[in-house]
Amino acid sequence: MHLPEPRGPLSETLCRDLATRTALSATTIERADRVAAGGACALTDEDLQIGLAVLYELHYRGFDGVADDWEWDPALLRVRAGLERRHLAGLRHLVGPIAVTDEPIDRQLAALIAADDGPSLSAFMAKHGTLDQWREYLTLRSVYHLKEADPHTFAIPRLSGRAKAAMVEIQADEYGGGAPARMHSELFAGLMRDLGLDPAYGALWDEAPAVAFASVNTMSLFGLHRRWRGAALGHLAAVEMTSSEPSRRYSAGLRRLGFDERVTVFYDEHVEADAVHEQIASVDMCGSLVADEPELASDVLFGAACSLAMDGVAATHLLGAWETGRSALRGERGLAA
Repeated sequence: MHLPEPRGPLSETLCRDLATRTALSATTIERADRVAAGGACALTDEDLQIGLAVLYELHYRGFDGVADDWEWDPALLRVRAGLERRHLAGLRHLVGPIAVTDEPIDRQLAALIAADDGPSLSAFMAKHGTLDQWREYLTLRSVYHLKEADPHTFAIPRLSGRAKAAMVEIQADEYGGGAPARMHSELFAGLMRDLGLDPAYGALWDEAPAVAFASVNTMSLFGLHRRWRGAALGHLAAVEMTSSEPSRRYSAGLRRLGFDERVTVFYDEHVEADAVHEQIASVDMCGSLVADEPELASDVLFGAACSLAMDGVAATHLLGAWETGRSALRGERGLAA
């Protein structure tokens, strides 16, 4: 994977430092501080989100030509912390205050999901999505789905007991139960290939807008910080509790365009797997965590709310662009317009 194209002053000097230096330049640190103190919406800030994604990627597969030693560089971690604070502020502003009740956490999660009124992208794709719109949607989602389970998996060693065992059970299915070809990331790569997209890890980063990175950066932040282990589990629970029926609709949308089960297998797999995972995630995983650490209930709900809200931001971005005849991708790279 190569470093992405810069999207502003911070990402420009950050990527240059990673590729050519052994220490961060004063210019990068100054620009990072300026971005961290910015007042615009963090979740749609292209420079911030691609910069944060680059910093997090050092904990995943890294980049060609970038030394592995950068991963735990103290100056880099300081820069990342500043960007994370602004990102978290953006998330808190997006989801607003979250009330915690005396109800079991699985019921509170269900109520949070039931109250979500975000736009249904899956309903649009099932009935109206064109092939080019599908390609744009998959380009945006590739930032996450070619990682699939990895951001949440960072939280496993931060858990114990039943919550840990439940999370491992869910994640094992995400990784194909030991069969590499059945890993959900591999199934998604096959879907991209069938629709004429480059399925290589990170190959379409330059086409994807900030909202695609904001969603994955949220998962990475929760997974990489022990402080946010409750949010990581709440985020995963919301994903598992809300993806079965949308996956059915996405599969129907592809079939409407003439594709068969060889192409729809990624979504078909999620229809079955996530229906099973729903109870494991909400009751066994989150319920056990909150039973052992009741003070984490608010973090669990915050993580779930962030998952729902970021899905809404992405759907609004895609549908808003298509409604006006524009591409949802960056610059002149779009297909759907």
